[in-house]
Amino acid sequence: MTESPRLAELQAQEEELTFASFDNHDVWRLGSLIANHAISSGFGVAIDIRRHNIVLFRCVLPGATSDQEEWIRRKSNSVLRFEHSTALLSEQFSALGHNPLGGGWLNHDDYALAGGSFPIRVRGAGVIGAITASGLASDEDHQLVVDGLRDYLKTVGA
Repeated sequence: MTESPRLAELQAQEEELTFASFDNHDVWRLGSLIANHAISSGFGVAIDIRRHNIVLFRCVLPGATSDQEEWIRRKSNSVLRFEHSTALLSEQFSALGHNPLGGGWLNHDDYALAGGSFPIRVRGAGVIGAITASGLASDEDHQLVVDGLRDYLKTVGA
């Protein structure tokens, strides 16, 4: 299997977007930064930051629907199980010609591989949570989260 440029890009994002530390103050500042970007862009999205099943930040902007709740839950479940972004997982499984949501391996009701959920990885601790956006196209949800993480990490000097 030849690695695609997109797969390499997604892997590089995960290596780049790692925290030295991450606490509830970071949750609020990161979530607020992404929410403010979404507001200024007119995006009707929901944003969620969680440590496993504990929701630490939630913002639902005008235009988001109740369906975003289910997408967030399913996408964050995928990140927390596999410890990779849903965009990376989708690309990896696609490259292998495998759909883990088909054939009974992963329950479609509990997992989704649409882009928009990203692991919160802390050096020395591993994946401690997930940040998820839902309401845009898959790649746009992913980019909203990645841009927010990148901007936030620049401000904290991580």
